Amino acid sequence: MFVRAYLRASTKEQDASRASGDLLAFAKERGLPIAATYIENESGASLARPELFRLLSDCLPGDILLIEQVDRLSRLNAADWERLKDEIRQRRIRIVALDLPTSHGMATVNADDFTARMLEALNGMLMDMLAAIARKDYDDRRRRQAQGIAKAKDQGKYRGRPEDTARNKAILSMLSSGQSWNTIVSATGCSRSTLARLVKRSP
Repeated sequence: MFVRAYLRASTKEQDASRASGDLLAFAKERGLPIAATYIENESGASLARPELFRLLSDCLPGDILLIEQVDRLSRLNAADWERLKDEIRQRRIRIVALDLPTSHGMATVNADDFTARMLEALNGMLMDMLAAIARKDYDDRRRRQAQGIAKAKDQGKYRGRPEDTARNKAILSMLSSGQSWNTIVSATGCSRSTLARLVKRSP
């Protein structure tokens, strides 16, 4: 049995590795060395998370997926949450979340079959509930943000994100030197729509 820690933050400005110390301490208390740690900055509302699926593909049956909170694993809608759960079930991976004490028993190596099945059923129900709460929080924040932007627009106060002038100057320089769009997108991280807008703006 291997323990694999998963750490996620939504944006590059956030420290995805922030909770690594707590996960290490939890595993150490139980004599369970962490075999690997997977870190990424991706939205929990999306299934497009390369590190999470690399972790899942590395797992063997009985391995533990260790997370700080259930919302680190999922802010998914109901359909995508079911897809992720199916993937985890098929691989027979046990989820242990620091914020879900009933899941801690899943880290017990010698649990008998009855206890293991009861814990699995209980934790499945509680994780569904916490995942639903996490999704609601995500939807509520998005709605409040949209309402704030709409109000600011009505009042003439909304200006959107400030332009990254240094990056855009570099992009225009790359365009003028004949570099391809794919090269520019890979090098700068800008979207193709941003690139198209800069092309229209350039003389």
